[in-house]
Amino acid sequence: MTSPSDTLRFRFVATLADVNAAAWNALAGDSYPFLRHEYLLALELTGCTTAKTGWQPQHLLMEDANNTLVGMLPLYAKSHSMGEYVFDWAWADAYQRHGLDYYPKLISAVPFTPCAGPRLCIASNVDVSTLLPRLQQAVISRANGIGASSWHVLFPQDELRDALVAQGQLLRTGCQYQWFNNNYACFDDFLATFASRKRKNLRKERETVAAAGITLQALEGEAVTSEQWQQFYRFYANTYRVRGRKPYLNAEFFQQIARTMPERLMLVLAHRGDEAVAGALFFKGADTLYGRYWGSSEEVPCLHFEACYYQGIDYCIRHGLKRMDSGAQGEHKIQRGFAPVNTWSTHWIARDDFRSAIAHFLQEEAAHIGNYIEQAAGYLPFRKDLQL
Repeated sequence: MTSPSDTLRFRFVATLADVNAAAWNALAGDSYPFLRHEYLLALELTGCTTAKTGWQPQHLLMEDANNTLVGMLPLYAKSHSMGEYVFDWAWADAYQRHGLDYYPKLISAVPFTPCAGPRLCIASNVDVSTLLPRLQQAVISRANGIGASSWHVLFPQDELRDALVAQGQLLRTGCQYQWFNNNYACFDDFLATFASRKRKNLRKERETVAAAGITLQALEGEAVTSEQWQQFYRFYANTYRVRGRKPYLNAEFFQQIARTMPERLMLVLAHRGDEAVAGALFFKGADTLYGRYWGSSEEVPCLHFEACYYQGIDYCIRHGLKRMDSGAQGEHKIQRGFAPVNTWSTHWIARDDFRSAIAHFLQEEAAHIGNYIEQAAGYLPFRKDLQL
């Protein structure tokens, strides 16, 4: 029997420590690692998502008459736009030029994680069609209560995207590059789909890494030692420090998830002899490998491509995973077999005048991105006689 959504109670919590992990995970499911209670709580416990860092948790819970958790929506109050990968800096500038505050704003997203996945998770007996209007009103009331300019749902799955647009939210499109497993038997089977020159280029990159005396090791999370985690964090932090920036994540975060969700992790370490010189961290979903974090202690030509892309592709093929999501940006991925794909976000804007202007901008942007994806696909390295 379908649970009547109009009887549900909506409440906001400032920390996942106040939410039963088993109840949250029962709704989040097993296919997407970043919405797991362990992951989001680790961000909070280690100080990565707090009011001080500009990521203040405001998670929305939906409970039935028996106080059973039957729905949840990750939600954060933001005082900036960093770590989101859906860029609205120009919107914030426009507000400022008009003497208005764009921040705070509310976002439903996984912090620092531009990977599409579940955002609204509800029990199977809840009627989503009657739930959504109430949910949207609850979030809008929260936004009004804290003086937020807007509510943004970043990288949602298609069903929620369409439902929110039907509720009047604005739709924004973006582009990422992802690898798809067309039932390859091995890495060479994948390479056989490349045009000859592109195939030679990729092989040359791998040979360059080997000629530098680099060997690579893929470690399941349970097998990674404390020392190896420390090595990886130094590599990761270095990618920010060489640019004069502070890392989003701290060493404690990686130590926490290594304890609480090691089965979701795969770490590639690059060695020269006995010395580790680089690392790439991946997260495992049900059918997807997510390439997330990388760093090195020295510049080795082509090592980034090997550790972050080729090792991940090889892992997907060996373990039968269907897709590799390599994160945001990176046109250089196209010639290595990563196809351009659409990403999505939805946006509720409180002020009518700004909503109208943003809607016009998004229409023009969508046309540009659509043309870009069509043109970029023409640069994929695959043989023209293949239909992939």
